[in-house]
Amino acid sequence: MSDVFEHSAEKMKAHGMSDTAVAQFKRLYDVWRNEEASSWIREEDVEPLTGVPSFHDVYKTIDHDKAVGAFAKTAFLKLNGGLGTSMGLECAKSLLPVRRHKAKQMRFIDIIIGQVVTARTRLNVRLPLTLMNSFRTSEDTMKVLKANRRFTQDDVPMEIIQHVEPKIVAETGEPVEFSENPDLEWCPPGHGDLYSTIWESGLLDILEEQGFKYLFISNSDNLGARPSRTLAQHFENTGAPFMVEVATRTYADRKGGHIVRDKATGRLLLREMSQVHPDDKADAQDIAKHPYFNTNSIWVRIDALKAKLAEYDGVLPLPVIRNFKTVDPTDANTQKVVQLETAMGAAISLFDGAICVQVDRMRFLPVKTTNDLFIMRSDRFHLTDSYEMEDGNYIFPNVDLDPRYYKNINDFNERFPYSVPSLAAANSVTVRGDWTFGQNVIMFADATLEDQGRPSYVPNGEYVGPQGIEPDDWAF
Repeated sequence: MSDVFEHSAEKMKAHGMSDTAVAQFKRLYDVWRNEEASSWIREEDVEPLTGVPSFHDVYKTIDHDKAVGAFAKTAFLKLNGGLGTSMGLECAKSLLPVRRHKAKQMRFIDIIIGQVVTARTRLNVRLPLTLMNSFRTSEDTMKVLKANRRFTQDDVPMEIIQHVEPKIVAETGEPVEFSENPDLEWCPPGHGDLYSTIWESGLLDILEEQGFKYLFISNSDNLGARPSRTLAQHFENTGAPFMVEVATRTYADRKGGHIVRDKATGRLLLREMSQVHPDDKADAQDIAKHPYFNTNSIWVRIDALKAKLAEYDGVLPLPVIRNFKTVDPTDANTQKVVQLETAMGAAISLFDGAICVQVDRMRFLPVKTTNDLFIMRSDRFHLTDSYEMEDGNYIFPNVDLDPRYYKNINDFNERFPYSVPSLAAANSVTVRGDWTFGQNVIMFADATLEDQGRPSYVPNGEYVGPQGIEPDDWAF
């Protein structure tokens, strides 16, 4: 077995990966080959998480003037390694335009920078921003960061670079070879790789030396995950080493990762759906029984994380997630591989006294698909001068755009040449077929467009409802 792994180790070293990266992958590999049972977190072994304090409860209890002090000791880290390949992007997803603000096109990264600069200016705090980039996202993203005249940072690194690992042939355990596109032989180790990357970069030492005590970590495609002095003060008040932001599950969230409590240890666990045994699926998706899901926004004490990483030589023993795919994910006929990953939030199980805080949907606005982007670009949102994505109630219509014509970002943009329709009065949106939209289209109720079997057009100013394009003849 170890001889087979050595082929992966040699490949990683030839690719420039460090000893820490190889050690981390060896642990994932060994768990995959030898500990199949460890992939399950059984329902009988856990208890539901209940009684989590809400942001509103917390807000009432803190001294907001004092909160600036806790916020001043907080650093900000954004996971920015994704290319947005699910939308057909070939650059960092954070470089995707989200919406206009005062006639300027704003990308994820522009809004993130705006949030940081606003907090620095209004609260007179340093709030360093570090991006965890991948080799593919680093160059383009750093150009944007360095070109922004309002954003400056010299004493804390603006980026750390995540590792890569080989995709493994599922049958043999060998690293896959794919001469048609060697880049597809590699994959990221999941966002749990953050910890070994932080350890290797020395970022925690730099932050500690400069007096920072807390690290707030979130995804770059979640514009709701803004730095918060309220949560910084709450985290400081609790004395907890680790805190995860959770939100109340709806039916649409039933397949997401959720927090449970281990009966044996009393510690909190992140249970992803890939770790749910088939016999436990109904319980795991019961949103009344397990009411909270993981937003992947976490707060951690720098000294506690540093000590935990030192304990494990930089490689935390996180549960291994097995993703079975093909080497070319767009071609089901290519070789079957397994990608071994870990989840950032799973580190909650390693800390005694770890806690959760329930946040509103305003802090969880991820964009994973063009369906999400459709809502984000609509009139449901207003981007404020403090770079907050603001909506009235953060309860959004269910959007289902025909993936044949809207999944790819270029196809999506082509079919909305002016702007996306108004969604203010829409309960849901279903589009089947190839529709292009004119200006000032308004969708309401359960808006539905059926496939006409040919490219079709919604003219300027039309209303789209349950009957499709609503007739403009009125009977009195």
